[in-house]
Amino acid sequence: MEPSNIIPFEQPKPVNRFPGTPMKSDLVEQASEIVIDPQVLINVVSQRVRQLNNGRAPLVDTLPSMGAADIALTEIIEGKIKVEAPAEQ
Repeated sequence: MEPSNIIPFEQPKPVNRFPGTPMKSDLVEQASEIVIDPQVLINVVSQRVRQLNNGRAPLVDTLPSMGAADIALTEIIEGKIKVEAPAEQ
């Protein structure tokens, strides 16, 4: 194929309502004291980030410099989001 016959396909970029810098390490450390298992912490934060990016309102006061992950970590630190252990069967 000749380059003139190629049409680029551009996918729309997802809209991030909470643009900011990557997660702040001090927030990760504080949240890891509350949610001990790192895999559970990652899953909780990523699920909450998805909710925030889909339009859910933050449960804490935010600053323009906070990204969605920072908001999720702050919610965990302030006790707005709790992780329950699964029920024993």
